[in-house]
Amino acid sequence: MHLPELASHRRQLVALGAVLLVLLAAFLVVRQVTAEPPRSAECAAAGPGVRIDPAAVPEGPVAGYGGEQLANAAAIVNAAEALGLDTCAQVVGVMTAMGESSLFVLDRGDAVGPDSRGLFQQRDNGAWGTYADRMDPTTSATNFFLALQEVPDWQALPPTIAAHRTQRNADPYHYARYWDPAVEVVSALAGRRVLDPEA
Repeated sequence: MHLPELASHRRQLVALGAVLLVLLAAFLVVRQVTAEPPRSAECAAAGPGVRIDPAAVPEGPVAGYGGEQLANAAAIVNAAEALGLDTCAQVVGVMTAMGESSLFVLDRGDAVGPDSRGLFQQRDNGAWGTYADRMDPTTSATNFFLALQEVPDWQALPPTIAAHRTQRNADPYHYARYWDPAVEVVSALAGRRVLDPEA
């Protein structure tokens, strides 16, 4: 091979290498942007959200909850599903309402938040809507889920921390004890085990 041909061949190889590097970088960027967010261990097996027929809600008890409480849990689950959220979000919502109100629509607050109302004990600070919004199971749940989605990487957090960052309550671990009962309730409403890697 002559010197001019060798130089031309090198330039072609360098140009080809540069094109391949640009394509690889573009692939990695697209892969990173479209990748599923990391998930906590509790939510690793989350699937698409489930829709609950309000007429088919069991009377209970399920994990100690019944009647009105299960109907309210169904409203929470359906609010998440309407927003396109998965079963992990649905369980986080039910867990949070268990910790805030035992799944009752409360028309009272407490010493820390005397203006708190509803399933999620949402404050009258403008962030959670009107009094009627906070007292309506579907609207209050929708507002909870909209706020949850604003928490960076909420799916990667332990569920109690995701709920805490949404609700801004005093104890970040307050909701942890409600996780298993919430999984039981959502599973009973769905008619199948949710968040089960074998399902």
